[in-house]
Amino acid sequence: MPIEAHDLHHDFPELSEQIRDLKMNDRHFAKLFEEYDVLDKEIRHIEEQKEAASDERLETLKVRRVALKDELYTMLNQAVDNA
Repeated sequence: MPIEAHDLHHDFPELSEQIRDLKMNDRHFAKLFEEYDVLDKEIRHIEEQKEAASDERLETLKVRRVALKDELYTMLNQAVDNA
C-alpha cells in the first residue's frame, strides 16, 4: 500500500506561492518548514518499514507533525490575509 504524501505543497497546493515566499522571507517559518519536512520523511521511513520504531514513537512523531502543520498553516493563512 502506498504511503500518503504529507508535504505542505501536496496538502496545500493553493498556498504554494505563500509557502515559497515565507520560506524565503521568514526565518521562523523556514525553520518550522524544515523541521516538518525532516519529521515527515522520518515518519514515511518508519511506515515504509525502512526504519524500525515502536508504535508509541511513531504516534509521538505523528502528533508533532500535526502540531507543526497546524502552526505552519496558521502562518500561511496570516500571509494570505496580509497580502
